[in-house]
Amino acid sequence: MPIDPPVRDGAPLVVVFNRASGHGDRDEVGPAVQRACTAAGRRCELLPVDRPDRLAEVAREAVRRARALDGIVVAAGGDGTINGVAQAVLGSGRPFGVLPRGTFNYFARTHGVPEELDGALDVLLTQRPVPAQVGLVNGRVFLVNASLGLYPKLLEERETWKKQFGRSRLVALGAGLKTLLRGHRSLRLAVEMDGRAWKVRTPTLFVGNNALQMEQVGLPQAQAIDEGGLAGVVLKPVGRWRLLSLLARGAFGRLGEADEVQHFGFRGLTVTAARFGSRRIKVATDGEVTHMALPLRFEPAPQPLFLIRPPGPAEERRRARDPGASTPA
Repeated sequence: MPIDPPVRDGAPLVVVFNRASGHGDRDEVGPAVQRACTAAGRRCELLPVDRPDRLAEVAREAVRRARALDGIVVAAGGDGTINGVAQAVLGSGRPFGVLPRGTFNYFARTHGVPEELDGALDVLLTQRPVPAQVGLVNGRVFLVNASLGLYPKLLEERETWKKQFGRSRLVALGAGLKTLLRGHRSLRLAVEMDGRAWKVRTPTLFVGNNALQMEQVGLPQAQAIDEGGLAGVVLKPVGRWRLLSLLARGAFGRLGEADEVQHFGFRGLTVTAARFGSRRIKVATDGEVTHMALPLRFEPAPQPLFLIRPPGPAEERRRARDPGASTPA
């Protein structure tokens, strides 16, 4: 069992905030953090990110400052910003906090952190760190999901729409529909898991590290995540109209009922391209798309993030799935 890092009372906050995240409130985070810290008698340092390509650099500086101050690293932004800061925090020994300011905020929601800024600040200033599982693909962090194939393509289309129409869940849905209607090519992959190997042809491979997201679309692998594993989802090759039907099933929490969807829990998954000559592939991690060298290795990180959050979200999900289950001591 991981040992929580010591957090002294009144530990300073070092806050990385993305001015491009959120709902048009890019100037709200800094003043709100300062007010809350002043009222609580806490020191804070604010490190803004004005360009996406500087996120990793600013996150490393935040970890350095937190170590010097014996403080807490905080990420304020959407899942992509939180991912970038978590990459620097993982293994540093520093506690981690989040102020969710994105569109979906899956990481914060699955751990019970309020989406409202005042509520998230209250959690940050009053709660203690608890181990939170991290997924890795070739050493790169993902807190919510990682994927290849159609899903990264969908995310790139979504970013284009966001630049034109703003950030909202409706814009994200519209971009997704356009991507699906445009058509797609299937991947030919060789997969190895738990000593078994097989080949698969699929429009997308999706790996989840977020029980809430699995539950919302109706996939039963939330339990695998709560128990320390990851969730794999593979779609059989289908036409664009059947893909739209699957999207609708997911929106109504019934994706797991579809015959075209294969889902499984695992602790380690290796993926290569079955087609000769493929060496690199687009991979999306928490909404950010990058090229990675094959093979891909998906696995839970050996060490957790020590996340400041309210107690009990995972146990509450277990009780909801099985009302007769007892809460672990």
